[in-house]
Amino acid sequence: MSVDTISVACPADFHVHLRQGTLAEVVTKHVREGGFRLAYPNLKPPITNTEEALLYRAQLQAIDPAVEYLMTLYLCPELTPDEIRKAARAGVVGVKSYPRGVTTNSEGGIESYEAYYPVFAAMEAEGMVLNLHGEVPSAAATNTCVLNAEPAFLPHLRALHAAFPRLRIVLEHATTRAAVECVKSLGATVACTLTAHHLALTVDDWAGQAWHFCKPVAKYPDDRAALREVVKEGHPRFFLGSDSAPHPAETKATAAPTQPCAAGVYTSPILLPLVAHLLDSFGALDQLEGFVSAHGRAFYGRPAVEHEGRVTLRRVSDKVVGIEGYGTGATHVVPFWAGKRIGWELVGEEEVA
Repeated sequence: MSVDTISVACPADFHVHLRQGTLAEVVTKHVREGGFRLAYPNLKPPITNTEEALLYRAQLQAIDPAVEYLMTLYLCPELTPDEIRKAARAGVVGVKSYPRGVTTNSEGGIESYEAYYPVFAAMEAEGMVLNLHGEVPSAAATNTCVLNAEPAFLPHLRALHAAFPRLRIVLEHATTRAAVECVKSLGATVACTLTAHHLALTVDDWAGQAWHFCKPVAKYPDDRAALREVVKEGHPRFFLGSDSAPHPAETKATAAPTQPCAAGVYTSPILLPLVAHLLDSFGALDQLEGFVSAHGRAFYGRPAVEHEGRVTLRRVSDKVVGIEGYGTGATHVVPFWAGKRIGWELVGEEEVA
């Protein structure tokens, strides 16, 4: 039995890139279309201390103060247990980890986790979250590339959980059946975010199509099926983290002999309708609120607040995502799903009242 409207309590996106400067002024305004709540500090230079995190949050609040921005620090040699304790007192939620060179702006990423065990111990004590980009760098010597870099990372996840069983860990943007099964096998302190675009794409969709290219890359049809299955199951430790990553169209659409196209898919402007459309397509629409709100909020300890209200969507049959995008010049960004039909749209507050 189909429904024509659906409402969601306080949708929250636990992984979103908001950039900085003039591009941030364009894209941050799109967050409220789905009520998303986490600012992802994957910046140049990266955010490595409390003062930088609070400054970035203030910059985002100046653009749109109606959104709650949850801040993270970047795992690097300069990060100390004392800084963790200071950040926790200031309301910083977690720490981001990237293996070196595996994603945009990760040149300063980590190479070994053992050196950071004192930091993780402080995080565990303070109740902070460790967010992991779960891939290892490509290497011919180990036969590792973008297609198997995620499964190769999973032993590190298991080892971290074994060493710090009370540390809340989020494996971000999982793309493989192996990752889903690994997270499900671990304890209640390990969760996993899934993106909208990885629920839609497989490797054939990005091979030769720059607008679908992201890191981690979409994998095989069976991997996509595993992501869809765990959403349809309503597993409480799997929730939305869009990894929405805006890049100027001029860098996204083109590559050169010495320069690849930008890696990242931009979904923020259409995120909640897109997730509803995708879940509807594989029979999981009844899991929408859990996936985009309740599960993630429970894991992060950020319950929905009554006065924040509900967001309502309605089914449509003739809506197409525009290809014109947003901004101009160096801030011109085009969303994922551009030019395609989308089966749901947001209902304005004045229409709901």
